Order: sequence, then structure tokens, then C-alpha cells
Amino acid sequence: MQKANVMINILPLNIVNISVLVKRKINLQIIKKMKKYLYSLICSTVIILSLSSCLKNNTEDTVAKAKEQLEKDEVIIKKFIADNNIPAIRHESGVYYQITAPGTGNFNYSTNPRITANYTGRLLTGTVFDSSLNTGRTPLDFFLSNVIDGWKIGVPLIQKGGKIRLLIPSGYGYGPAGAGSGAIGPNAILDFDIEIIDIK
Repeated sequence: MQKANVMINILPLNIVNISVLVKRKINLQIIKKMKKYLYSLICSTVIILSLSSCLKNNTEDTVAKAKEQLEKDEVIIKKFIADNNIPAIRHESGVYYQITAPGTGNFNYSTNPRITANYTGRLLTGTVFDSSLNTGRTPLDFFLSNVIDGWKIGVPLIQKGGKIRLLIPSGYGYGPAGAGSGAIGPNAILDFDIEIIDIK
């Protein structure tokens, strides 16, 4: 009888021990998974912070370079204006303009209007890189939101029938990339004559 009692007393202890071991094993697995998750989270956070720091530095570099280029362009434009006796006015953006005919009406440019215009685009050397007045060409039909920033700034300064000359710093034109398969080089200052034929 004593043997039986010993067996009965031992059994529950083994079951309890197994139960504790199973719980510990499960807890260890959970802890391992949580460690992996936390490690991944920390790595992701470090990567995101590094990238955001790089992006911030890149943005700051880009802004600094654009500001520096605008200052260089302004010196060149001022000299060009003085050398050619152009009665141009400086817009707060840094674009220079000369209104030769204001046009008529009081169109509100805050809506993204559709505009028809004749234009001639030149470099400061006098080289014409594009013109709607060339043989076989027609006036340009465009939405104001779809043109270079220099036009977005200058075109609203006149009304239908108006004419304006714009001297556009490179940052408001085609920037360091240039355009026109090399016709407009990197950081080229643009000289445009624009006549508005219609605004809708």
C-alpha cells in the first residue's frame, strides 16, 4: 500500500512540472519572437531616421544651390538689362519683365486659365531656341499650370492683347537640366517675348 501511495503522490508533481516546463517553453518562444520584432523595429527606425536625415540634407543642399544660382543669374540679368537699356522691372520672385502693351480686361488668373499666345524664346546671346512665329507654326495653346514657372509669374501681369518681355532666371526655367536637346543649356537664363491672343 505504501508503494501505491508514493506513486499517487509522485504523479501530480510530474504533471505540474510538465505544465510549468510547457509554459516556460511557450514564454521563451514568445520572448524570442518579441526580441526579433523589437530588433526589426529598431533597425527600421534607424534606417528611417538615416534616410530622413539624408533627405533633409539633400533638400537643404538643393535649396542652397538654387539660391546661389538665382544670385548668379541676377547679376547676369542686371548686366544684360544695363547693357541693352531695357526698362525692366524686377518681380519679387527675381523674374524681370517689361510690359510693352498691358492688354485689356481684368481676367482673374487664380483659376487655371487656357491661354493662346504667340511667343519667341531666346538665350541672352540672342539665339532663338523656339518661336510660334516661325513659318508653319501656330500660336501656342496652353493651360497656365503646364508651363515653366517664369511664365506662371509673368503671363498674369498682362491681359488679353497684352505683350510682355520676360527675363527668366534659370531656376524658373529649365534649371540645371536644360532642355530642347541641348538648345537650352544647364542653368540658362531665358528671354521671352509673349503676346496673349486669348484667355478662357
